[in-house]
Amino acid sequence: MSSEETAEPEVATERRGSALVVRINRPEARNAFNAAVMAGIGNALQQADADPEIRAVILTGTGDRAFCAGMDLKAFAAGGTPYSDADQAAMATFSAFTSGSGGCGKPVICAAQATALAGGLELLLACDLAVVAEDAKLGLPEVKRSLFAAGGGMYLARRIPPAKALELTMTGDPITPAEALALGLINAVAPAHEVLDHALELAGRIVANGPLGVQASKRLVRMA
Repeated sequence: MSSEETAEPEVATERRGSALVVRINRPEARNAFNAAVMAGIGNALQQADADPEIRAVILTGTGDRAFCAGMDLKAFAAGGTPYSDADQAAMATFSAFTSGSGGCGKPVICAAQATALAGGLELLLACDLAVVAEDAKLGLPEVKRSLFAAGGGMYLARRIPPAKALELTMTGDPITPAEALALGLINAVAPAHEVLDHALELAGRIVANGPLGVQASKRLVRMA
């Protein structure tokens, strides 16, 4: 581990030039998010906002099974010890980010190196831009478990034609990255081993611009 790399139990961060790479590190659980992952991502977003040297954030996962499988229902059902004030604040930042109400003023790029389903796809959609592995599956299968995509998936009709949004949310069937690219849900498709490099290249094109202009553009487009 380099001197610039730090790790939380289930989230790791690494500086790559002006970008902060945030990696969900639970491959054994298909990178499903529990409280530690939510707090870890929230902390990383707070770090990015507080550090003027960080101009972009890249969110990715560990392993080839999943970028993120969504919420770890077993972990949340099991409960745990009370969270510290700092953890609660970080989890609030994560919630603001996934709900689209804030969380980070810097551009956030998803580098989905594998499948993103349910809350994992909603996490991808919360990012400003996304590069996805060409063999990944993307979908909102909640209805197959008598649930619904409450973490942002229900807002799909703001981004794609309502008929397609209804198809994705009511059938629960996955789509390919090529289909997602055609719909405008993601920005690029690449071989899995090249996804992070493509995301870093995209970040480089962004950070070459004026930081205040980039942040204002993000804010105004989000508001629109």
